[in-house]
Amino acid sequence: MNALTVNLKPVLELTDEQFFQLCQANRDLRFERTATGELIIMPPTGGETGNRNGRLNQQLFNWADADNTGIAFDSSGGFKLPNGADRSPDASWIKLERWNALTQEQQTRFLPLCPDFVVELLSPTDSLRETQEKMREYRDNGARLGWLINRK
Repeated sequence: MNALTVNLKPVLELTDEQFFQLCQANRDLRFERTATGELIIMPPTGGETGNRNGRLNQQLFNWADADNTGIAFDSSGGFKLPNGADRSPDASWIKLERWNALTQEQQTRFLPLCPDFVVELLSPTDSLRETQEKMREYRDNGARLGWLINRK
């Protein structure tokens, strides 16, 4: 099953707070929002992709703990990019000084920044073209390093 994109603009425009509350009320679903306000509903991954993503996060978290210069996030971490999009990379990391510059409230919500490092793991149902566009969006919004992992 592929991601579903819903254009809400003709009917309503979700505020950042409404989008956050929608995500909180539907924790079993993964939502992203494009810079133009389209809502993207992403299906759960299969077992193989879930395992690979878990291992990827394990390695990133182990490295972040040993390096101690930043904070790692899994795919449930949301980021409000400078272009207005709300994204949740499969794995990500930000420098510690950027984390510490956020207020306590900002740290508990979708982080108002683009991660320094992002990873997207292509699952069998993902579109390579669309995922490459997402990686360009991360780069254009300040990501310093990004990995698009296509296991094929």
